[in-house]
Amino acid sequence: MSRELTDLELLKELEQTAEDNLNRHLSAATDWHPHDYIPWDQGRNFAAMGGDDWSEGQSQLSEVAKAAMITNLLTEDNLPSYHRQAAEYFSLDGAWGTWVGRWTAEEGRHSIALRDYLVVTRAVDPVALEQARIAHMTHGFAPTAEEEDRHKTDFLLSLAYVSFQELATRVSHRNTGKACGDPIADRLLARIAADENLHMIFYRDTCSAALDLAPDQAMEAIASIVENFRMPGQGMPNFRRNGVLMAKHGIYDPRQHLEDVVTPVLRKWRIFDRTDFSAVGEQRREQLAAYMTDLGGQVLKFEEQRDRMLAREEQKRERQAS
Repeated sequence: MSRELTDLELLKELEQTAEDNLNRHLSAATDWHPHDYIPWDQGRNFAAMGGDDWSEGQSQLSEVAKAAMITNLLTEDNLPSYHRQAAEYFSLDGAWGTWVGRWTAEEGRHSIALRDYLVVTRAVDPVALEQARIAHMTHGFAPTAEEEDRHKTDFLLSLAYVSFQELATRVSHRNTGKACGDPIADRLLARIAADENLHMIFYRDTCSAALDLAPDQAMEAIASIVENFRMPGQGMPNFRRNGVLMAKHGIYDPRQHLEDVVTPVLRKWRIFDRTDFSAVGEQRREQLAAYMTDLGGQVLKFEEQRDRMLAREEQKRERQAS
């Protein structure tokens, strides 16, 4: 087995790849402005400015849409935590630094636009939203539980994580827009999802180059992330409740995670077709394959439980209506 590359060596070897992917991103990215996506004519003052404070009856969103919008916004709010990690693991030098700055600037638009929409349309309680923002940003975020306890292969773990996470966030944003039942929200979330997709492509293709450069090391990082993946909203107030609602109603559920996020990225990297792993890498790939099979079983189990739950709720509504 060849010597493992250090994070510094990996960063240096992948510098040209990062520059190429940055330039591609800049040529494909669309400039847009959050204020163009907000229905300002629906806005009015709150009590502190002589108007009326928020009340539940003012919201036009369903409980599912509110849970998804709040979760997505608080996820985007935690950008300083993500920037801190990106700066630490990818560095602020050369093409890496330019990418980190550009990515942060583009991501910053998302929370601006989402909050403006929710506050202007009075879709959620702005006081509770601010309290949740403070709590979530104070808590911060690490991609995996092991990242909180150890510092080994930070670069590859982070690169693998964002390759999946950006795609997962795109799926969640797109489905949230549809769930809102409002063409303005749908347009806004589609715009944000398009940003996330371009970010995913940068990370995915850079991670692909890392696989070519250090197959076994990258394989270990990828498998670790897939087996321990958690959404960036982990740790925010009401995350479990909101996550269950989102999964139950198809905003982001286990099948979408498996079929729309994990499987396409692994296929793009040709994880199960590669011939450049050593015995160590082969063993780790076999472990990942076993996990993927188990994940498929978890998907079926979840869907069976969800179908039974939805059926019971429908029966309850029918009884109440009769």
